[in-house]
Amino acid sequence: MTLQQSSQTRLTPQSSDMTLHAIIIGAKANAPLHEVNQVEAVAGKGLKGDRYYYQRGTFNKPQLSQYVREVSILPYETLAQCNMRLHTDLTFTDLRRNLVIKDFDYTRIENSPFTIGTATFKIVRTCPPCRYLSRLLGENMMKGLRHIGGYRAIILESGMITVGDQIMV
Repeated sequence: MTLQQSSQTRLTPQSSDMTLHAIIIGAKANAPLHEVNQVEAVAGKGLKGDRYYYQRGTFNKPQLSQYVREVSILPYETLAQCNMRLHTDLTFTDLRRNLVIKDFDYTRIENSPFTIGTATFKIVRTCPPCRYLSRLLGENMMKGLRHIGGYRAIILESGMITVGDQIMV
């Protein structure tokens, strides 16, 4: 974690320019997702109210690692890139990622825990596009999100997150 020394010789997180733009959840696989203003992030489970929290997501299958299914993150700028590539007008909810982060900078949080609101996260891998999303949207999402599909994160410490929260690294 990028930390600064405080006057009390204690390490404290530094703020960044990254902010939480949207929180997107849905209770069931294949069902439309919706934005919420605030949600509880639960360590080892995911975002309360989301399909992966309830183990009802499309990819909640025994042969797939559930360790990486807690939270998906999408850089805000990805939507415009995807729409430009596909000549579409998709929305953040169409892309089915949980957290949309504005001014996202992977190099600032790579391999380090980071905080949103009172919850702590860590990115564990990329979140490449899949054929499921292509079938669901009727668009070539493999092309639209190639190399920009986002990231998967785990929740290290439970807490509340709210749209507008600054990402602390």
